Amino acid sequence: MSNINTSNLLIEKVESSKIKGVDFSNLTFGTTFTDHMFVCDYVNGEWQQPKIVPYGPMPMEPSARVFHYGQAVFEGMKAYKDEHGDVFLFRPDENFRRINKSCSRLAMPEFPEEYFFEGLTTLLNLDKEWIQSGVGNSLYIRPFAIAIEPVISAAPSESYRFMIICSPVSPYYKGKVKVVIAEHFSRSADGGVGYAKAAGNYAAQFYPTKLAQEKGFQQIIWTDSNTHTFLEEAGTMNVFFRINDTLITAPTSDRILDGVTRKSVIQLARDNGITVEVRPIKVQEIVDASNDGTLKEIFGAGTAAVISEISAFEYRDEVYDLQDLGSNSYAAKLKQNMLNIQHNLAEDKHNWRYPVN
Repeated sequence: MSNINTSNLLIEKVESSKIKGVDFSNLTFGTTFTDHMFVCDYVNGEWQQPKIVPYGPMPMEPSARVFHYGQAVFEGMKAYKDEHGDVFLFRPDENFRRINKSCSRLAMPEFPEEYFFEGLTTLLNLDKEWIQSGVGNSLYIRPFAIAIEPVISAAPSESYRFMIICSPVSPYYKGKVKVVIAEHFSRSADGGVGYAKAAGNYAAQFYPTKLAQEKGFQQIIWTDSNTHTFLEEAGTMNVFFRINDTLITAPTSDRILDGVTRKSVIQLARDNGITVEVRPIKVQEIVDASNDGTLKEIFGAGTAAVISEISAFEYRDEVYDLQDLGSNSYAAKLKQNMLNIQHNLAEDKHNWRYPVN
């Protein structure tokens, strides 16, 4: 292994890449990782020198506070390679702001912008060959921060680790999904951490999602914790409803994640002349629209899935099917618009693409 010093980064490169052993045509989401990872520790009130090192296990004390008190946040991003071999990120400034917002909510120190972007772009340049060109292919990027102080007392940690790991991926959901509208379980509550990408938010979803899967559904559309009458998110995604020719999505709040894909879908829809309403949506409104034929589409939006169409939903033991609109659906059109921008196949009039130089 060779060590390289830069102004801010210490880089330790692998002796040989493991990329030759990867079948990029047969990837399971989030199980294959690139050669390197970014690491930076927070000790004695300061972020230390950031490093890029070979991807692999790292020692952790069993008493590290993350294991006991859940101080852990993360982001989901992607890098794309166009037909010329150039690499782009998609709105990384939004992810940077949001992970620091999540850190703040969990009493964790915010990460410096210079370290974030220098580390991220250097890491992507080192592992550039792992990014496959072609629409639908991408490199999933997982920045995250955890509490590492070895103390088991219920208080914020005094030391942390910020990391970035990368995984080559193909589409997250293949085909449409069926969902259950939640009547009992909640994803988040007023005053909680629903707007943060806190690890515990996702752990709390697993059990009710497992119950839905046992009934033959893939995911849950979450409802508000107070009355279970308002629709909020779909699984790990923001959710959109099309009634007639209007696209509707719930407003962000301290319960709902301010999704980067969500805000991009809203803008792209308006660019295409689609009427978008950002407002509270009652379950009964969607049930009534399904019954009278005005409910045309439901789809989820998120970094991993991009856009995932929903073919049916269950509410109070009744299943409501949605018509297959094929390529004429808003979901299909908006997904293609977004993929074209991400892969440098279309004009980027909002300056969302971030070249990795």
